[in-house]
Amino acid sequence: MFSNLIWMFVLLCISVGDENSIRDADIFPSSPEIERGSSLKLSCVLRKNYAPQRNASHIIWKLNNELIAPENYNIVNKTVSNITIHNFTYSIANVECLMKYSDKELPLAHTEVKSGFRPDMPENLSCIYFYDVNLTCTWNAGRETSLRTNYTLYRKQMSSPNVSSQDVFSCPSVTESCSLSYSDNVYSNNFCFQVEAKNVLGASLTECVPIPLQKIEKFAPPEIISVKKIPGIKQLLTVTWKMPEKIIPLKHIICQVQYRNLYSNFTEFVNVSLNSKNKIGSCNLTGLWDSTDYSVAIRCVNNESAFWSGWSGEKNESTEENAPSGKVDLWRVIESSRSSRNRSVHLMWKPLKSFPPSGRVLGYKIQCFPENKAAHKRTNNSTEQKMTLLLNEEAHIISVTAYNSAGESPEAILRIPSPDEKSSQVIEKVVTSTTDEEVVVQWITSEPETTKYVVEWYEELEMDPFGRSWQYVSNSTEWKNNKKNFKPFICYNILVYPLYGSNVAAPSYTQIYVEEKKPSEGPVVDTGILGKNEVTIQWNEVSKAKRNGFITNYTIFYKPNNGKELNETVNSDVLQYRLKSLQANTQYTVQIMASNKAGGTIGEPKTFKTLKLDKEDIFFIAIPVEISILCLIGLWMTCVLKKHVFKKVCWPDIPNPEESLAVEWPLASSVNNSFLKRMSSQTKTVDSEEINVLEYCFPEESQEGSLLINYENHVSECTGINTKGITNRDEKILHNEEHEAAKSFSPSMPYIITDQFTGSQMHSALIPVKEVQPIEVVASDLCGCQQNPIKNEENDNEEVLNLEDFSEKTLFNPYLKNSVKTREFLVSESLPEHSTDECRSQSGALLPFQPNVLAQSYITADMFRVAKGQQCERAQL
Repeated sequence: MFSNLIWMFVLLCISVGDENSIRDADIFPSSPEIERGSSLKLSCVLRKNYAPQRNASHIIWKLNNELIAPENYNIVNKTVSNITIHNFTYSIANVECLMKYSDKELPLAHTEVKSGFRPDMPENLSCIYFYDVNLTCTWNAGRETSLRTNYTLYRKQMSSPNVSSQDVFSCPSVTESCSLSYSDNVYSNNFCFQVEAKNVLGASLTECVPIPLQKIEKFAPPEIISVKKIPGIKQLLTVTWKMPEKIIPLKHIICQVQYRNLYSNFTEFVNVSLNSKNKIGSCNLTGLWDSTDYSVAIRCVNNESAFWSGWSGEKNESTEENAPSGKVDLWRVIESSRSSRNRSVHLMWKPLKSFPPSGRVLGYKIQCFPENKAAHKRTNNSTEQKMTLLLNEEAHIISVTAYNSAGESPEAILRIPSPDEKSSQVIEKVVTSTTDEEVVVQWITSEPETTKYVVEWYEELEMDPFGRSWQYVSNSTEWKNNKKNFKPFICYNILVYPLYGSNVAAPSYTQIYVEEKKPSEGPVVDTGILGKNEVTIQWNEVSKAKRNGFITNYTIFYKPNNGKELNETVNSDVLQYRLKSLQANTQYTVQIMASNKAGGTIGEPKTFKTLKLDKEDIFFIAIPVEISILCLIGLWMTCVLKKHVFKKVCWPDIPNPEESLAVEWPLASSVNNSFLKRMSSQTKTVDSEEINVLEYCFPEESQEGSLLINYENHVSECTGINTKGITNRDEKILHNEEHEAAKSFSPSMPYIITDQFTGSQMHSALIPVKEVQPIEVVASDLCGCQQNPIKNEENDNEEVLNLEDFSEKTLFNPYLKNSVKTREFLVSESLPEHSTDECRSQSGALLPFQPNVLAQSYITADMFRVAKGQQCERAQL
């Protein structure tokens, strides 16, 4: 621990010794200034008290903290080390010497080195003499030396050949200007001046330049006393001024009067000669404009001097006024009012920019009268440049004049036509264009002799009539205006009116945007008529305030859900469009983009869904249904209205002999009727739905004789019919009934009829007809009757007897003679096929009917059926 403390103490002592060693060396020369580009030589000298173990061989040099190469070193002895730096170009550099010992660099001394140039000889020496004040000279020092340079101005007397020190006046300065004050000296022209420039590198002295003091004199500016106009004298102003006190005496002076027209900013000068003894100067300014403000300033100079005095302060004054010489630019905007008898006419005017102007306008006089009633003139005064008049339907003459204190201007006249007047279209076409800085309007006229026009322009959304601008154009069909007078992205209406004296013809109209950008918003789309594969969409125009340019087209973007987007482009005048070839029952999204020259903006999306069926589908479905309904309704109405006709055709009425009035019906028919009733009661087991009554036709009268029916054979063959399921007793009764029926079916009774009453009884007893045949059907029915069950044997026998009585008591009925030519017989479909065939084979043996025979009766179908049943039963027995 103790040894460590000793070691630290030793190191501290060494470090203190190193710090003290910095003071043990010097650099010579100290802070040197050398000419730039020359060689720099420095010496580092160790002091005698420096450590003996260290000598000059251990010294190293650095320039701006960079080590200088050892070959530039020169060791003179143990205490002196020199360094030489060739072509030194630094303006300011830091050089130091250090002691290198045990890999350490201990600084010894350092210095700052500057380099620069010798001063050039001053040039362009000039002096200004302010009488009895001072003398100030300036010069051009030339190249920058980068070193401190002192300048000295010398003034010498040229008249004395031997110049003594008392004649030299110096003015040391570090700038390029020097002032000498010699108020005690007498004014003299026998002086010359020279300048010396000097720094550490050298000095330069100019030659002595002679400068006469009267040529360099400059005095203070004069003072304007007044600028005024003389009443009654126009276009003239009088200026009065005072000269400064300190000027060279007995010399001529020239004063310059400057007057500037404030209206046109045009400046002119007038020179006035004065004697230095005259302290007051005066001048009349003539040829000025009427009623125009002028600004006046004055400066003066010695007639031999090259230096004018400064300008005096400006003073303003106006010349006398004259009556306005030019007409005002008069224009109007005619606005139709709700009342047909009155209309508003907005008048606007602006003073004619005549050059030079005549005077300051104090106000305007407006006169108005009907064209054919000059005595009804009205006069109004206004200090503004606009007025609104309420006129009736007559044509009017309007005039406007400007007035001032000197008089009135000529009248500007416009004719206001009546509402009924129509003027022809003279201007055929108006074309607008723009350049980088101007708006150009050109038009084509059908009457080249027209030489005067009015161009009117205003913002499309401008509602104030007085917000319009206009300009008269003469002897040209082209008008130009600066773009700065138009707002960008705003639509302007431009109208060109031909003028014929005070008459205004019909205008031509166009629109223009001086600069466009894409619309601020897109169109709002709406869907109209929806269909299965198409839809009609419609949209409103983008508002004028948000178009920002002329709409060139609309683009319709539409896409189905999860489908590819499609688009259609239409012209700017199209505001609805039908999209076709769409998918049925599909949701679509549609958007509209409005485009102008600068770009396009898309509106909000709109969704719609196509229909499953369109009108055509519904039409094709509805038409057949409607036709069917109409047909059914027509058929129903026809059936209702013609039901008796249909009933007569399909179910003709067969006269009932019992109800006939032509012949008295035998009383025995009541017995048979009771027989038929009992027969119908026995056949209730037969389903009524299986009964069909059909009409049949017998052959014509010429063929009736050829029909032979062998009834006996038919009955005998019918006995062989299979009658399964019938008891012996029933079979016996059935044979008896058929036998009795066969007897009653005699040649004297060839006709069989069925009336309504009998038919209604048969409806419950007969079986549906399977086949209809003339004559043979009877045999089939006779055989088919075997299938009918017979429940009451006693009643059957009684009915057979009654039937036989009925056949025997048949009387002649002249009413029914030849009443029916043909009849249809009923054949049961439930009969066995073989039974039907057998009956058909036997039907040819029946006896023929005998038409036109007296005293033959009609036999109803019920009777015939019962007789047939009995006969067949008997045949079976």
